[in-house]
Amino acid sequence: MPTLDPTLAEWLPKIHTLAEQAKTAGVEPTPINAREGLASLTRQFVETGPDTAVKDFVIPGGAYQVPVRTYLPQRASGGPVIVYVHGGGHMAGSVTVYDPICRRIAETCRRCVVSIEYRRSPENPYPAALSDLNQVLENLAPALANRDIPHNGQVILMGDSAGGALCATLCARYQSRVDSPILGQILVYPSLDYTMSHKSYTENGRGHLLEVEKIRWYFQNYFSRGEERVQASPLSMPVSARLAPTLVFTAQFDPLRDEGHAYVEKLQAAGAQVWLHNFDDMIHAFLNLEQLTSKACRTLYQRTADFITQLLADH
Repeated sequence: MPTLDPTLAEWLPKIHTLAEQAKTAGVEPTPINAREGLASLTRQFVETGPDTAVKDFVIPGGAYQVPVRTYLPQRASGGPVIVYVHGGGHMAGSVTVYDPICRRIAETCRRCVVSIEYRRSPENPYPAALSDLNQVLENLAPALANRDIPHNGQVILMGDSAGGALCATLCARYQSRVDSPILGQILVYPSLDYTMSHKSYTENGRGHLLEVEKIRWYFQNYFSRGEERVQASPLSMPVSARLAPTLVFTAQFDPLRDEGHAYVEKLQAAGAQVWLHNFDDMIHAFLNLEQLTSKACRTLYQRTADFITQLLADH
C-alpha cells in the first residue's frame, strides 16, 4: 500500500493546523490571499532557477494582449517550444511565481519555454483563460520569429493543475485540425473533471494541502456565470487517436488523482498515445515544494525531457 513521503507527513499537519487557526480567526478566502499563499509557498520552497536568457513580450491577436516570458537556455535545441500553463485553481499563480519552475524545465529539456500570463478568475472567469491560450497557439510563431527565437512552428503544451485543464481542453479542440501546432502535451496532476465526483476527493480531500472546500471555491469563482461544468471538463470531451501524444503525471495523495487516471484510460480506449507516471508518495503541487520533494521533482523534470526526446524521435 502506498505511503506518504515521510517529510511531507511531518510537514502537512503543521500547515493544516495553521489553516484551521486562520479559519477560526475569521480569515475569509479571497483572490488576494489565494495568490499570496501560492506565491509565498513557492518562494519558500523553490530556489531561484538556472541562469537563462529571458525575454518578455505580448502575443497580440485578440481583445487581450497576452503577456508571455520566454526562457532560452544556452544549449537549447531547435524545433518545438514548450508552452507552459501554470496552475493555481484558475485564480492564483503567475509567470513570476512559476519562474524558477520554468527555468528548470528549460534547462532540463534544453528547449525554449514560453510561460503565459493568462487571465484569472474571478475578474476574468471561464472561458477567458482558454481564449488566451488559444491566442498564444495561433500567434506564437510570428512573435518568436520577430525576436529571432529558434522554433519550427510546433509546440508542446505543458501545464499543472488548472493549467493542465487548459492544455487538455485545447488539445481536444485541436485534435482534428490538420494545421494543429500541438505536437504533444504534458499534464502535471491535472484538473480534468469540474464535477468533483471521483473517489480520490474523499480519500485525499483533507489534510493533504489541497482541500476539497478550496477546490469548490475555486470552481465557483471560475464558473461564476453558471456554465455547464460537465461540458467544460476535459474528461468529458470527445477524444480520438488523433489527439496529441500525452504524458500524465499524478500524485497518489492528491484529490485530483482519479480524474487523471480516468483521462489516461479514456485516451487509451480511443487509441491515442498516452503514458502515465504516478508518484505514489506525493501530494498535489509538489513542484512548488521542491525543498521537501526534491527527488520527485528531479524525476518529473527528467521524465519530461525523456518524453520530449522520444516524441521528437517519433516525428
